[in-house]
Amino acid sequence: MISNNYLQISLYFIALLLFAKPLGVYMANVYENRPVLINRFFAPIESALYCLSGVNPEQEMTWKTYTGALLWFNLLGGLVIFILQVAQNYLPLNPQQLDNVSFDSAFNTAVSFITNTNWQGYSGEVTMSYLTQMLGLTVQNFVSAATGMAVLVAMIRGFQRKNTETIGNFWVDLTRGLLYILLPLSLIFSFVLVSQGVVQTFKPTMQIPLVEQAQNEPQAEQSNIQTIAVGPAASQIAIKQLGTNGGGFFNANSAHPFENPTPLSNFLELLAILLIPAALCHSFGTMINDTRQGWAILTTMTLVLLGALLVTLHYEQAGNPLLTALGVDQSPSLTQSGGNMEGKETRFGIVNSVLWATATTAASNGSVNAMHDSFMPLSGMVPMCLIQLGEVIFGGVGSGLYGMLIFAIIAVFVAGLMIGRTPEYLGKKIESFEIKMAAIVILIPAFFILMGTALAVVTDAGKLAIANPGAHGFSEILYAFSSAAGNNGSAFAGLSANTPFYNIVLGIIMLFGRYGIIIPVLAIAGSLAAKKSVPITVGTLPTHTPLFVLLLIATILLVGALTFVPALALGPIVEHLQLINLH
Repeated sequence: MISNNYLQISLYFIALLLFAKPLGVYMANVYENRPVLINRFFAPIESALYCLSGVNPEQEMTWKTYTGALLWFNLLGGLVIFILQVAQNYLPLNPQQLDNVSFDSAFNTAVSFITNTNWQGYSGEVTMSYLTQMLGLTVQNFVSAATGMAVLVAMIRGFQRKNTETIGNFWVDLTRGLLYILLPLSLIFSFVLVSQGVVQTFKPTMQIPLVEQAQNEPQAEQSNIQTIAVGPAASQIAIKQLGTNGGGFFNANSAHPFENPTPLSNFLELLAILLIPAALCHSFGTMINDTRQGWAILTTMTLVLLGALLVTLHYEQAGNPLLTALGVDQSPSLTQSGGNMEGKETRFGIVNSVLWATATTAASNGSVNAMHDSFMPLSGMVPMCLIQLGEVIFGGVGSGLYGMLIFAIIAVFVAGLMIGRTPEYLGKKIESFEIKMAAIVILIPAFFILMGTALAVVTDAGKLAIANPGAHGFSEILYAFSSAAGNNGSAFAGLSANTPFYNIVLGIIMLFGRYGIIIPVLAIAGSLAAKKSVPITVGTLPTHTPLFVLLLIATILLVGALTFVPALALGPIVEHLQLINLH
């Protein structure tokens, strides 16, 4: 059983690293406007879009203009989703005649999907019409992912260029990311998912007679019929995974057999979560003409994720000590997977559940195939910590890598202080402006996670949503605000968060967690592009070596430890100690 666990993990990482490089090189070619195989088909469409929208693809933008275009575009997208929700009962493609969504839930969902968070306080199959799911949520899955990738490309140009005020054109970066990367990949992946049994239909919910007829009077007639929700799911599942969007067409998310029906669909969806974030590391190395830098970043991400995965697997496979005390055998064997199977699909088992939980929180994905709320205290803490680190361990498409580059800037700054020279990264001097902006990037999520949690635990509106009082209830709140500020979207599901308080507060925090990071990142990109390149000397810190990888890992973990350990001590850590004490 143990060897089978490590075989599954090894196959996953081998496949991820194998596919990441060719995709990364391809994406670099797309953003640098080099010829790619599908140019013949998509180039006319791209030109037509520029013509219809009045965009001049040759006109470059300063970082402020780039930021303004991005913010206006995302605001418009949010308004469209909001209107679709509050008016869906009057719109077509609503065969179930679902009611309009409440204003606070519509606000939360609109913000959630434009920020690539995809937090869902509702059950998708009984709340959102097919039109809202497709025209609102699925469209934003594409454009929010393309927005993150555009910001990353703008930051890479900051390192590429010298003595210039421009960092590219937002509309071009957005369009090329959609046309040449996300749409083709999602189209192919949708057909693969349909072949595995993921539903894709406009039919209304189905009424199916039960195999065994219920005899409970007087509700026998109702009990004999099961309502099965269907819909255009495959198209949304494909982009939700590839775009690290998360969310789900169905409430059970990727644990639902219509979203994730087979072992192959589970493996491919899991692979899709980290594929583009991993590939972008190669894009980064290719675009700056130093592939070693991309490998260093990818190595850092992989090592941290492996460590988190093994810790989570250890505590889940060990099982519940209270059950052990009752004489329950939780050790793995040929006849049982062993360990803590609460909240997990038996068809996936512990390894695939843990692998998904760590991957989805290392990326800003948020989809789940097991309930994180049912994990053991310390193994549930690990996904929470991965979010709190800034979701830079792979992270969202684009957002993960530009977050990691911020940590790299901080790491070289710390190293520069230790040796007494001006820090440099990729040929650019790191000065006070870059460090101030980097500090904002680090502090904004931490501030809103901790202050939001504090507000929830001292107000009646926050405490009323807690179903599990005590340390675990605190963990549920801390996870919710971590997920919102980190634009992740997963949850400890025991918290009843679909209330006006949580919908509004979490929605506001999602906005700051997304755009409060993007603005300083683009400011850094503009500042770096305006600088001249400095030559590499014997005093320059190499940033592609194992030593720098260790320095970068230490920087990430140290910032996370100093910020969140006191809060974690009040939640999962004390819950673990209480569990041991009861044992």
